[in-house]
Amino acid sequence: MSIAAPLVVLLLAVAPFRAAADDKLWRTSWDAALYGYAGHMALRADSVLNPENRIARLPQRSDTAELRFNLRADNETVRLTARGLVAVSESRNAFGGMSQKEGRLGQWQARVRTGEAWSIAAGRDVLNWGPAQFRSPSSPFYFDNGRSDPMRELTGMDMVQLSWTPDMGHGASLTHIMRAGDEQAQSTAWRDSWLLKLDRRGDDWAYGLAAAHAPHLPTFFGAHGQWTPDDTTLLYGEYAFAAVHDALRSPEDTALPFSVQPVAPRRGTVLLGMAYTFEDGRTLSAEYLHDGHGYTPDQTAAYFARAASSPVLAGQALGLMPRLLGRDYLHLVWQSNLMESDGYWRLMATHNLTDGSGILGGYAEHHLDTQLSAFVLVICNAGGARGEAAALYTRSLTLGLKLALP
Repeated sequence: MSIAAPLVVLLLAVAPFRAAADDKLWRTSWDAALYGYAGHMALRADSVLNPENRIARLPQRSDTAELRFNLRADNETVRLTARGLVAVSESRNAFGGMSQKEGRLGQWQARVRTGEAWSIAAGRDVLNWGPAQFRSPSSPFYFDNGRSDPMRELTGMDMVQLSWTPDMGHGASLTHIMRAGDEQAQSTAWRDSWLLKLDRRGDDWAYGLAAAHAPHLPTFFGAHGQWTPDDTTLLYGEYAFAAVHDALRSPEDTALPFSVQPVAPRRGTVLLGMAYTFEDGRTLSAEYLHDGHGYTPDQTAAYFARAASSPVLAGQALGLMPRLLGRDYLHLVWQSNLMESDGYWRLMATHNLTDGSGILGGYAEHHLDTQLSAFVLVICNAGGARGEAAALYTRSLTLGLKLALP
């Protein structure tokens, strides 16, 4: 189903307001940023999943130039927004070099108020919510919410949405998803699916419930909530009861082969977190995630043992790698005050409690003047060739400049 269908619906919704909208003042705004950065990745030569980089052929060096922009136009009835990216990159490894050009609207939307509490929207939207940093179980579409990677730009889902917001404390929406906006980044499993989302908010608490159904998957059920007991502390959690598609099964007995389940049974995934804000505005967050779809320690060991037995099985293990290998994770974030005028820094640490591997990352951005900033992103992985974190590479470094426009 193409995006034409929701646009027709939107035009029908806009028609009664066209004459009135023409008489209203349109407000427009835009902002953009130019990025230039270089990256280096230290690949693991003895990788079980990607020996000598022969399977994945990951870049060891890359240079990228990007333009990221936001556009907005609205009046009392209609709001139009777009978020896009144009990029040119050069990457190299032991096998040679590759050039890539990319241009996309990762998000765009046309929203119309059709009543005091009602609105209808069509476009491409990142259907992500909840306060979690490491992963977001309560979203059926964005388990990896991108918050652990400061350089990542999420691509939305093509959708049409009906929303009801009678006041600040209540909200509900019904969304039809036609397809993923970027088929390379999103699975096609949620094509032609429906999402029902309910939200409640109070002075110091909020929660939301979600149910999503796709033609070939069992219904997804998710929930997220947060509570602020005082001015410094935030307690939050997310939960999902859901199936996963194209699940790679790794029996503990290594004499048995890998198998792929088109739809694995529904299991629970839960994240519990706490954030504490200090007097100077710095914040420390701690999260624990249990993923019922992850491997046990014996299943993880069998996964790497099979991959080590042949290049074909290594390719299968890498190509169908689960969203997370383990079942239990601890994630910590220590970051500076977001309101500081001279820059921003963030430290992140993730420990896989199932196999003992871990990731330590750091991001820092320093304002050289009012529009120009320098930034650095460092990732260090530990745990050996048969651990999830360091299975492909041991460390990476990204250095760059950002120029804000106008």
